[in-house]
Amino acid sequence: MKVLGNLLVIFLVILGVLALIPLAAMGVSIVFWIFCLAIWLVPFWVIATSDKTTGFEKIAWLLAMICLSWFAWIFYFFLAPIKPKRRYSRYDDDYFYDYR
Repeated sequence: MKVLGNLLVIFLVILGVLALIPLAAMGVSIVFWIFCLAIWLVPFWVIATSDKTTGFEKIAWLLAMICLSWFAWIFYFFLAPIKPKRRYSRYDDDYFYDYR
């Protein structure tokens, strides 16, 4: 009788493990898709937090990311900013320097 009980327990454990395989596969696939989504969102985050561009140019790069995906991100690293930043000197009207 003990042998039959032990075989039944072993059979139920194997059946339980086989039932968990699809759940484990589903968990792995969910983690995989979350990872893929994070990789897809990284370029948007990089452009949105970058100091290379500001204002409408940044919005234009983000829209290019939506339309062209990763190609726009590659272009961003090579081409941004399109307009050069204005450098201020002490002789500009907008610049104030206190000599005290």
